[in-house]
Amino acid sequence: MNTANQTLNIRPRPVEPVALQIPGDTFESLKKVAANRDMSVDALLKFYIGQALRQGVAQLFSERVLETTAQVLSRHLHSEEEVSTILREIRYEVP
Repeated sequence: MNTANQTLNIRPRPVEPVALQIPGDTFESLKKVAANRDMSVDALLKFYIGQALRQGVAQLFSERVLETTAQVLSRHLHSEEEVSTILREIRYEVP
């Protein structure tokens, strides 16, 4: 596959300006980390927010799947103990 002719197409998304009040020592640490990564503080903050947001959305999805699983199991199994045991096993198996 020839990757030399491929281009990355990024579609612009609307943005919202946000004002943050960050303690001075935290901002100094952000500047140091950003400089070490050869990026701006703004880009570093966007990276951190995006990373944490993806984790949060994944957690919400996981909880929703477990809730739906519990509802489906409850319709097919008549023992709350059995449903709870299955859900505990799922939670144990999935990191």
